[in-house]
Amino acid sequence: MDSEDNEESISLTLNEDDLSEHKRLDLFLSKKIKDLSRNFIKSLFQKGLITVDEDSPYQGKLELKKMPPAGTRLRIEVPPPAPSDAIAEDLPLEILFEDEHLIIVNKAAGMVVHPAPGHPTGTLVNAILHHCKDLKGVGDQKRPGIVHRLDKGTSGVMVVAKTQKCHEGLVLLFSEHNIIREYQALVMKTKLRDSGAVESHIGRHPNNRLKMASEVRNGKWSKTYYKVVELFQHCTLVSCTLETGRTHQIRVHMSQDLKAPLLMDPLYGNPKENIKRLPGEVAKVFKEYPHPFLHAKKLGFIHPITKEELLFETELPAIFQETLQALREFDS
Repeated sequence: MDSEDNEESISLTLNEDDLSEHKRLDLFLSKKIKDLSRNFIKSLFQKGLITVDEDSPYQGKLELKKMPPAGTRLRIEVPPPAPSDAIAEDLPLEILFEDEHLIIVNKAAGMVVHPAPGHPTGTLVNAILHHCKDLKGVGDQKRPGIVHRLDKGTSGVMVVAKTQKCHEGLVLLFSEHNIIREYQALVMKTKLRDSGAVESHIGRHPNNRLKMASEVRNGKWSKTYYKVVELFQHCTLVSCTLETGRTHQIRVHMSQDLKAPLLMDPLYGNPKENIKRLPGEVAKVFKEYPHPFLHAKKLGFIHPITKEELLFETELPAIFQETLQALREFDS
């Protein structure tokens, strides 16, 4: 393998074993060359960067859907990945698991996932870039490694890809809903069924661009399963499992479909009213907390590279636990 000007030039010669084990060129190359996914192989082919070497005995046309003859010498030019727009920052980062392909973190409430207008620094991506040093070419260069998001005010477990191949595998798992995602939320309603499901089409709110809404024109189908975990006099702790992962999905389904807005949700609820409604000894615990009471508690999936079953669970943040304890003490 030669390297010039940060561009990799890979040469491969096919043998009889390669042909007996593989029927498609794209699948063969994605397995043979580490970290090059099938989709990336396809993009290289479409750009004319996968060719028959001039010294190859076979000089015919290449097709991704079938293998060329044994003895064919291939040349694959891999352009350098675009650098990330984000900068690395030494920020606190709670790591639950890490291997060469991905990293699992427990995001703190208040941390934005990736840089955006108004939040160029201080994000999870900035912290991940400092920890991993280099995520060039992994997903979107504006948010390298990011496969899914949590709202700024939501705490909990997230997965970030460290290679493009893993990124594409994770994206596929999320798109096919082959992910376990369980949240816990404290909602301002006490008359809920023990369990149930909410289905709606979520889209941008017609009158408030910061909000999402149920059953809007061109909304995307969404489904949330919920279960009552603990019932208090003034509110309820619920567990929410996502089948889909739309923006603000749990907050929208709870507030608009079940009329059970999250405690301290400034967008879909009423924090000032929450503080007035709850007993003083409870309200004093959380009244300065500026985020909705929503925590991504569990994340599980099949590792896209190693095929290992992974399941991660995180504790509720301290403010969440302290509020629950205050509610229990008031009710006792």
